[in-house]
Amino acid sequence: MKRLYQKFASVTCVAIAALLCFTLYMQVTLPDDFYVVEGEPFSIRAGRYITAMEPAEGLPAHAYDQSGNSYHLDLKMFGAIGIKQVNVQVVERNYVIPGGNPFGLKMFTEGVMVVGLSDINLDGQAVNPAKEAGIATGDIILSIGGRKVSSNEDVAAAVSGSQGKAVAVELRRKNTRMKVSLKPVKSPDDGSYKAGIWVRDSSAGIGTMTYYNPTSMAYGGLGHAICDVDTGELMPLSSGEIVGVTITGVGKGVSGKPGELRGSFNGSGRMGSLEMNNETGVFGLLERIPVSGEAIPLAVRHEVQTGPAEIRTTLSGDKPQNYSIVIEKINFSDSNPTKNMVIRVTDPTLLEKTGGIVQGMSGSPIIQNGRLVGAVTHVFVNDPTRGYAIFAENMEKSSKIVESGSRKVS
Repeated sequence: MKRLYQKFASVTCVAIAALLCFTLYMQVTLPDDFYVVEGEPFSIRAGRYITAMEPAEGLPAHAYDQSGNSYHLDLKMFGAIGIKQVNVQVVERNYVIPGGNPFGLKMFTEGVMVVGLSDINLDGQAVNPAKEAGIATGDIILSIGGRKVSSNEDVAAAVSGSQGKAVAVELRRKNTRMKVSLKPVKSPDDGSYKAGIWVRDSSAGIGTMTYYNPTSMAYGGLGHAICDVDTGELMPLSSGEIVGVTITGVGKGVSGKPGELRGSFNGSGRMGSLEMNNETGVFGLLERIPVSGEAIPLAVRHEVQTGPAEIRTTLSGDKPQNYSIVIEKINFSDSNPTKNMVIRVTDPTLLEKTGGIVQGMSGSPIIQNGRLVGAVTHVFVNDPTRGYAIFAENMEKSSKIVESGSRKVS
């Protein structure tokens, strides 16, 4: 009997410890703030064991009814174990037209990005003026010798004009501005002055549009940032545009080797401006409608649930089609705004043609229960049938910033 009691006590202790660990995990992963559409109550559809409890005194009916209102709710597990209190902000329901169409991106950086350092052979000795000055790969050079630089040619002219004298270089590293002193050296090979750096001033590529607002014509696409191919750093945007693209082929993805959509700029010209490049995607204003359709509600994160859904993407030409997927996992944490969902492709046609998710499909809208819930962002390299997706709510926060500066389009 004593042994049975000890065993029972041990199992109970393990269960309590596991419950405490899970509770702490939920406290960390669940955000402190949620949005809810006016007139609708709040509930976490993806949280099977989590319920939202109103305060003991209840909430006035008008708390739910008008955007701009906010209130607090207690999140509890099994209706009894407290997790945390969250703030709920009431917002208007937004309606957008889902994309799924491919588009080309042409962007020029703010300043120039340092993508590499290269030693210079000076009398048999390897020297690197940029490295000695403290310049590093990934830095954004804004000016040299007081002259703003925005192209490779600007950098070459500023370095050449130094005539070997030290010049002040203003640069940005992450979010910090700094100044360093650079002293170019004269190359014995061609007699020109060099700094020992490789820079990039522009980028181009193909992606998928996620949605656009038919009233403001603000759009969002990609679902992740455009980053430099050499450094992996976010490309700082100065100006840019999006253009029409035709998909001409598909490289099928296999385990260990991501596939890709192949396409080319189709000569139809400029589709719109490129105003923002950040971790949640690219955003701007359309000048012509890329794809027609009916506007659908844009979901807030708590409305997303595991289960069947569809992605809209283009495998040939420029006309998107819908394909079935399953949302396997939902992560409410704000720690990584582009990996909010794990999705798996189930559509036989899509699996046959692409193997699942391929490069170029980033930004493909995800539709569930008639709402835009998110967009494809990344593929699992070792399993192309699965990948990550971003909440549409996270992208909309960025497009709203662009939208606020736009004029109403009738």
